[in-house]
Amino acid sequence: MKTIKLNGIWELSEGNDHSLCHVQVPGTVLSGLLNAGKIEDPFYRTNEEQTRKLFWKDYVFERSFSVEADLLTEDQILLICEGLDTLTDIYINDHLIAATDNMHRTWKFPVKEYLKEGENQIRIIFHSVLRYIENYTYAEHKEIHYVPCGGMKGNQLLRKAHSMFGWDWGPQTIDAGIFRDIYLEGFSHPRMEDIIFHQKHQDGKVTVTAEIQLGKKNISLNNCCDHTVSNTVSPDYKYKNYTVNIEISGPDYTRNQTLTADQNGRVTFTFDIENPHLWWPNGYGKQPLYNVTVTLRSNTDNILETVNRRIGLRTLTISQEKDQWGSEFAFCVNGLKIFTRGGNYIPEDCLYTRISHETQKYLLESCKRANFNCVRVWGGGYYPSDHFYDLCDEMGLIVWQDLMYACNVYDVTKAFGESCRQETLDNVKRLRHHASLGLWCGNNEIESAWNHWQDFQTETPYLRADYVKLFEDILPDAVKETDQDTFYWPSSPSSGGCFDNPDDENRGDTHYWDVWHGQKPFTDYQKYHFRFCSEFGFQSFPCMKTVESYTEEKDRNIFSRVMESHQKNDAANGKILYYLSENFQYPHDLNHLLYVSQILQGMAMKYGVDHWRRNRGRCMGTLYWQVNDNWPVASWSSIDYFGRWKALHYMAKKFYAPLAVSMRKDGEIFRAYLENETAQTQEWTATISVKNMKCEILDSVQAAGSTTPFKAEEIIQIDVSNWKKQEDYVFVETVLKLSDGTVLTDTETLVPYKYVELETPEINIDVEEQKDTYLLKIKANCFVPFLSLDFKDADVTLEDNFFHITDTEEKVIRADKKNIWNGSFKNAQDMKNRLEILTLIPVKDGVRN
Repeated sequence: MKTIKLNGIWELSEGNDHSLCHVQVPGTVLSGLLNAGKIEDPFYRTNEEQTRKLFWKDYVFERSFSVEADLLTEDQILLICEGLDTLTDIYINDHLIAATDNMHRTWKFPVKEYLKEGENQIRIIFHSVLRYIENYTYAEHKEIHYVPCGGMKGNQLLRKAHSMFGWDWGPQTIDAGIFRDIYLEGFSHPRMEDIIFHQKHQDGKVTVTAEIQLGKKNISLNNCCDHTVSNTVSPDYKYKNYTVNIEISGPDYTRNQTLTADQNGRVTFTFDIENPHLWWPNGYGKQPLYNVTVTLRSNTDNILETVNRRIGLRTLTISQEKDQWGSEFAFCVNGLKIFTRGGNYIPEDCLYTRISHETQKYLLESCKRANFNCVRVWGGGYYPSDHFYDLCDEMGLIVWQDLMYACNVYDVTKAFGESCRQETLDNVKRLRHHASLGLWCGNNEIESAWNHWQDFQTETPYLRADYVKLFEDILPDAVKETDQDTFYWPSSPSSGGCFDNPDDENRGDTHYWDVWHGQKPFTDYQKYHFRFCSEFGFQSFPCMKTVESYTEEKDRNIFSRVMESHQKNDAANGKILYYLSENFQYPHDLNHLLYVSQILQGMAMKYGVDHWRRNRGRCMGTLYWQVNDNWPVASWSSIDYFGRWKALHYMAKKFYAPLAVSMRKDGEIFRAYLENETAQTQEWTATISVKNMKCEILDSVQAAGSTTPFKAEEIIQIDVSNWKKQEDYVFVETVLKLSDGTVLTDTETLVPYKYVELETPEINIDVEEQKDTYLLKIKANCFVPFLSLDFKDADVTLEDNFFHITDTEEKVIRADKKNIWNGSFKNAQDMKNRLEILTLIPVKDGVRN
């Protein structure tokens, strides 16, 4: 097999003749124009508005490439496009070979008859999706009126990432281009068209079956929009002339087999792996992976094609067993029902060619460090690269994989339905072997929307019928055709489909938004015992360094035009202020306002997660909205666009820990709970105390006991009724010590922080440098809630942040050098000099003596 890469430098033109600039492919209109200095940063101030106007035009990408004579001797030559965004006509040497209309597909076209020895030309015209939407003709009774919050009308009329048209956290940066690899492949042998693995776990061993399908007489081709493609027919392969070798290697295991394909080109291998090393999600065990190499050889033993895969040995599905409350919804891994802890993951950037392996690794490592065991790839974005799923395999992060449909009404024509089907086949086939793949989900929120969203109720029953056709017929059939082993769920939220009360508290998964959109208090979470809460969230602003990246000084008011342009949820800045008014006093400057908004966000998510974890068994999972941002913005993210952890992400590291302590105020009683999401019984001693602002203990209760594996239970309580008259001057702290020396804590106040009589703190911080880390040694003279540490001109992910100081003893925070990811420090003194502190009550001058 011979390959010619077509990545590299292409020429970008507007229309057919107005040359704009060179563009590095993979690349897009925006990446090319930005790198050439032709446009301003679309993320700065309100530049988004000008960027959007660019996409009323068509654009052309073209380049020349050389073809050697030996390539033309191959029976087949395919043009393979792994990512074309979105409406294209493709020409080779001025011959129209194909058209595409779906950015989520891998396109393959036979092109041998269009190639010549020597210099060749490829030209791809990207047609304006905005003009396509404007000129779209609906069938009778099927005009769509609904527009998602923050989005653009008609975004659902073509298969392009919905969020590129804007969302309630993202800008309308439409873009177009070649965002993944493009290349030619020539071959004269049957290709390995399909490789699928099945596992059977029984009696302490795993039987792995690998089924390989060699190419058939007619190669598989993409259908093209409104264009006829001349299908080059391959030779009548004699499969007996080819052998397939497969080698599986992993912990304590290496085996290989060689077989000849049958007359239909099929080969089936079976391996029995005794004493298998099982793959587990993060926090439940290790993530051993087995390498599989499949090699196609000719009868003369020439290697024709090699495919590499990694698999993990595990069983993974959703349990929906009936119980006293209804039907559970729990990820079941290797027979163990786990409590799922994680968040919703959106595209990492608006410019998809800037989504790097390093960005994905950083974000997923941040999830693992915050004790996630699951990420949900949300359905309004894109299907991430293979590398993303490789990382999830390695880190033990189960992937809840939405198909790419969200919050929309679809006109399911015959062509649209077939495009959706092929898109599903492409991506399911690409991703199904990953150990981390937990489930396929048909869409985000659309079943619930058709059930009761007011704006959906005005759409016609013809479009409602299209929902059923697409999500309960076409897509599940396509998934089943390609992957019979992975659980399929029709929508999120859902109780199983057919519009059967999709928001049922006692079945399936639920999205809960009354805290935030409904402006309900955090205590509202305690009214609900969802079986699995797959979306709930609360907004905050990013930190000042991030705000400074997209504003001028005059813009730095949350109600300025620029700040509101970086807030895509209607009236959301006002909602933040509303919740602030319920919980905190008004901050004295913008920097503190941003800081307090992050504290509010973390408190809200902690309140919900703590409640649902305390009810383990009834609730079996939480995925908060959302992990990341695709541009610098006020949003629900716990990590901002630049990778800076907000307060929520630091708090998640604690409330998602396998062992976590939380408190619940029940009238005048504070009850403390231990959530034990480990396989070991935990022996503990606990103290719950009432303390004053000087951190002096006024009252306390002690207890000792043990908590069995995978259980949440109340461990201790204290009556605070005697402190009612002093409620503004005291706080409650639980300290739990485990038998291995681990100390877990939780802190609550009797009244909202706006009423707590906090003292002005004196804080002393020394920094000590060691070989691989810096130690920040912190002491304070009083109770300091939510102490935040940051640095001028540097970004550091600390061991802990936004933490409470609850005693006058020295607290040590590690800053590992490997986690200094933007900037550097000369030495400990340099770090100390650049340290910035934020607290609810501003610290006294000269605090770093």
